[in-house]
Amino acid sequence: MHNQLLLLSRDREAALPFRSGVSLHGHTRHSQESLGFIGQFLSRHRPLRAWIDRQKDYCNCTSGITLDFERAYWTPPLCERLAYQVEARQIEALGLRPVVSLSDHDTIDACRLLREDPALGDVPISTEWTVPWGAAIFHMGIHNLPPAIAPSLMRAMLEATASADEDRILALFAEFDRMPEVLIVFNHPLWNFIRIAPDRFSFELTRFLTAASPWLHAFELNGMRSHQENREVLRLARDWDQLILSGGDRHGCEPNASLNLTNAGSFSEFVDEIRSGRDSTVLIMPQYSEPLAWRFYQNFTHVIADYPNHPEGRRRWDERTFHPDRNGNVVPMSDLWRVGPPEFLRTIFATALLAAEIPVHGLLRRWRSRDNESLVLPSVSFPAEPRPALAEGSLEASVEDHLYSSAELAGD
Repeated sequence: MHNQLLLLSRDREAALPFRSGVSLHGHTRHSQESLGFIGQFLSRHRPLRAWIDRQKDYCNCTSGITLDFERAYWTPPLCERLAYQVEARQIEALGLRPVVSLSDHDTIDACRLLREDPALGDVPISTEWTVPWGAAIFHMGIHNLPPAIAPSLMRAMLEATASADEDRILALFAEFDRMPEVLIVFNHPLWNFIRIAPDRFSFELTRFLTAASPWLHAFELNGMRSHQENREVLRLARDWDQLILSGGDRHGCEPNASLNLTNAGSFSEFVDEIRSGRDSTVLIMPQYSEPLAWRFYQNFTHVIADYPNHPEGRRRWDERTFHPDRNGNVVPMSDLWRVGPPEFLRTIFATALLAAEIPVHGLLRRWRSRDNESLVLPSVSFPAEPRPALAEGSLEASVEDHLYSSAELAGD
């Protein structure tokens, strides 16, 4: 196994020995992103919750609609073509051939639409599959499904998800593994995004990996997760003898913060490099050095911004956000009001967009650099135990070769 981690901010020529750049795990307008996190956030901030409750009562009185965060969802602002172009242009700027695999939540619609354009070549058909497992939920990147049977495989995944049938889930993993061109990546494996008790999450994760690890091909180094969490993913990968792959998890307009470098000429060749050769070179892009809170905020402003050049019905945030109407049917929020969004929402979003223009970026970078969360993925070590010698070619050894300080990346 050969796993290498390169840092573009440290070595501007890191990509020169390679032929292609691979972008994994990007989202388009076809992903449905739950607004349930708003309710979770408000439950932890009582003053905000009280204020929102008053606004909910006002909306109920004026429209007859009660805000329902659990059923409401938003969709990313970029269509499949723009999402592909954002990723391809970043890779082309490195002098590499772009290989882009978009993976929306539980759908392959974006990939199938892109494949209708002969100029784009053989775009892989991929998805981010929601896998229920006991009390936990995990996300799996299923890349490069065979086009002829991709729709039936997607239906099978949706059925397994709906039934939470663990035997069926494992059978699908085994089926995908028998297809040599398919790549199975465990996306952000340590993200407990439904916030179950940490001990229960660890229990379910171990139980899942014990059952499914033989069919998994790599763990993801996620460009939108914290540096501490990614360090723990390195540890987890070492413990389970898994490769590390890139995964940007882009939802807004910023291109993915991690890529894979390869000499493969196609996605299928890249899959063979990962599965048979067990060879992965991850390139960390400069945007990963920015404070994660700032990057999340920027993504939020991308989501709520207006896009006058987008097709009609996708230009405003309330046309890309969906909520139950009076009859319980989920519709664009723009259908719920005659004179535009409620004043309190317009105030919140206008303030957020204005704040994004305030030149506080440098202050945020310096504040974040003082945090103990370094901007690299240092080698995995266990201070309480003697450190073993590093085997040549091991993940830990390769990361050891690419240590750097948070101050260096932050530009201090």
